[in-house]
Amino acid sequence: MFQKLKKDYDIYEDTRQLINGRANFILHKAKQSIFALHRGEIKKAENLLKEVEKDLNILNKHLSKIPPLKYNGLYKAALEEYTEAKLFWQVLKFGKIKEISKVQVNFDDYLGGICDLTGELVRKMVLLATENKFEEVFRLKTIIADIINGLIKIDLTGYLRHKFDEAKRNLEKAEQIVYELKMMQK
Repeated sequence: MFQKLKKDYDIYEDTRQLINGRANFILHKAKQSIFALHRGEIKKAENLLKEVEKDLNILNKHLSKIPPLKYNGLYKAALEEYTEAKLFWQVLKFGKIKEISKVQVNFDDYLGGICDLTGELVRKMVLLATENKFEEVFRLKTIIADIINGLIKIDLTGYLRHKFDEAKRNLEKAEQIVYELKMMQK
C-alpha cells in the first residue's frame, strides 16, 4: 500500500514542480507581452503570446493527468496574466475583446483577466493622452465601460468581487482622464 502511495505522491509532486516552473515562465512572458504592447511593439507581444500559448497547452496536457493541480496558485496566476495580456493585445489590434480560443481558460481566470485588463487600458489611456491621441483615449474608456457593464450582470464574490471593485475604480480613473481632456479642449 505505501509503495503505491509513495509512487502516486512522487508523480503528483514531480508534476506540481514542473507546473510551477513552467507557470512562472509563462507569467513572466505574459507580463513581458503587456509591456511590449504598452511600448507599441505589437509583433514582439504576439511572439511572446505564441510562446505562452504553446507552454500553456503543454501544461494542460500534464494537468489532465492530475486535475487538482489546475487549482495550483501559480498556474492560475499565469493563466490569468495570459488572459489579461491576450485581451489587451486584442483591444489594441482589433479594438475589442473576443473569446480566447488558443488556450482553454476557466471562467474564473477569464473573469480575473478581464478585470485586470481595465488597469492596463487606463495605463494605455495615459500614454495615449501624452501623445495627444484623444480619440483613442475616448475609445478605450468606452471599452472599459462596456467591460464593467458586462461584469455587473454577474454576481461576483470573494476574490473576483475584489477584482471587480478594482475594475470599477479603473473606470472611475478612465472617466476622470476623459473629463480632464474634454475640459482642456474647451
